[in-house]
Amino acid sequence: MSAAPSRRYCLITPCRDEAAYARRSLDSVVRQSVPPTKWIIVDDGSTDDTPQILAEYAARFPFIQIVTRKDRGKRAVGPGVIDAFYAGWDQIRPADYDYVCKLDLDLDLPPRYFERLMELMEADPRLGTVSGKPYFEENGGLVSEKCGDEMSVGMTKFYRTRCFEQIGGFVRQVMWDGIDCHRARMLGWKAASLDELELRFIHLRPMGSSQKGIYTGRMRHGYGQYFMGTGLLYMTASSVFRLTHPPAVTGAAAMWWGYAKSRLKGEARYDDEAFRKFLRRYQLACLVKGKAKATAELEAEMAPQFRP
Repeated sequence: MSAAPSRRYCLITPCRDEAAYARRSLDSVVRQSVPPTKWIIVDDGSTDDTPQILAEYAARFPFIQIVTRKDRGKRAVGPGVIDAFYAGWDQIRPADYDYVCKLDLDLDLPPRYFERLMELMEADPRLGTVSGKPYFEENGGLVSEKCGDEMSVGMTKFYRTRCFEQIGGFVRQVMWDGIDCHRARMLGWKAASLDELELRFIHLRPMGSSQKGIYTGRMRHGYGQYFMGTGLLYMTASSVFRLTHPPAVTGAAAMWWGYAKSRLKGEARYDDEAFRKFLRRYQLACLVKGKAKATAELEAEMAPQFRP
């Protein structure tokens, strides 16, 4: 009989002022069919009841560890979130874990969420990062946030530790959650999110609305696409696609203007020319062939680069 696969995983959660969502998120994790080996929650200077809630759960569940950072005076997405993530990463010895996950504290996860992710990764050795799909609650129902199948989503970045270390971890800038998946593909890994029933989770705060509202979030996304190296044609097509998602016209326009404004100002871009060329070639293939076919062809092309 073969030995059971190792399923030691560590969650690292940057959070700030999440009292409205924390209990629901915490409950959904502690009820997982396969609980985390370690859960490090980094309180990034909360000024509400978040610290008290975290202390309560840490006292009840030995695998929870709280790391407290100073209050910087405001919520900071992008580089601020990743700085907080690394305050948790520095607390672990990565070799002790098969998987590591950057997890937000405004989510309600289904009970077999992490077990199912590990099953998928055990079935495909090249699957380096994977997630479920986010939904938000509206008018008594659930609405999809329409995230692409070719990326693991930023609020639950579940990684093989080997893959995470090979790509150099997260970039400390907006669009860290896109750059990582493209870098993984450059090295022959696969990145994906799946819309299975057991992997659909509730995002308690709409994506991109955590700092100064959703319109600022859409502008920030446009800047992030520019920073990553996205081409103008692809960005325009992406903005048109977003016309079908709320906030429809204004949200799509804010995304495009965030990109165009950054381009007009000549803002700095991600300093890896080989990566930017790889990205634009892939994006052009997506426009011509569709994302599913372009991604499958690229994964086949990059297979020789896979050295786990």
